[in-house]
Amino acid sequence: MKTVIIGASGGIGGALADAIEEEGESVRRLSRPTLDLTDEASIAAAAAGAGKIDRVIVATGVLHEREQGPEKALRDLDPAWLARQYAVNAIGPALVAKHFLPIMPRTGRSIFAVLSARVGSISDNRLGGWYGYRASKAALNQLVRTLAIEDKRRNDRGIVVALHPGTVDTRLSKPFQQGGRDLFKPDRAAVQLLDVLDGLRPQDSGKLFAWDGAEITP
Repeated sequence: MKTVIIGASGGIGGALADAIEEEGESVRRLSRPTLDLTDEASIAAAAAGAGKIDRVIVATGVLHEREQGPEKALRDLDPAWLARQYAVNAIGPALVAKHFLPIMPRTGRSIFAVLSARVGSISDNRLGGWYGYRASKAALNQLVRTLAIEDKRRNDRGIVVALHPGTVDTRLSKPFQQGGRDLFKPDRAAVQLLDVLDGLRPQDSGKLFAWDGAEITP
């Protein structure tokens, strides 16, 4: 199986690539400036040069950037920051799917996976706040569901899925870590996510799964 990792310079993306290589499988690592999620031309070019691939994992996301962070209340909403979160967390992965799914196998098992988050679950939202991150990840989950329906017509054995990695010790989560047993190192998170992917079946396509394999209701 040949895998492409989008966001391979990040903590989880890099760990996923390392873990796959340790299993003796081929990996192509893509990250800025080779591929910019906000630049569709760069995504199209990366897909054109990808060759034969069986699995794509989009391991990207933005929760905080420079002085911007998750909104704690309605008064913190900023249109530019909302747009930025949608661009990276939802639109970018959708454009990756637009250009990579058509070059994946039309028969047999294939996997297109994106990193989402439990906070993107509308039914699980009990604390509020984090408007942009929650909403952009909810949008991503809906996009995954819609992509899965369409891709099933192309390959009925293909899997399109969203994954919640848990809280992982990376730059993205660093300001919000509370320690404890539920904080994973990237190498452990990578192995857990790959185990989840290995256990998926075609009927799981379009769903959101946590790091332990439990399905999360969007």
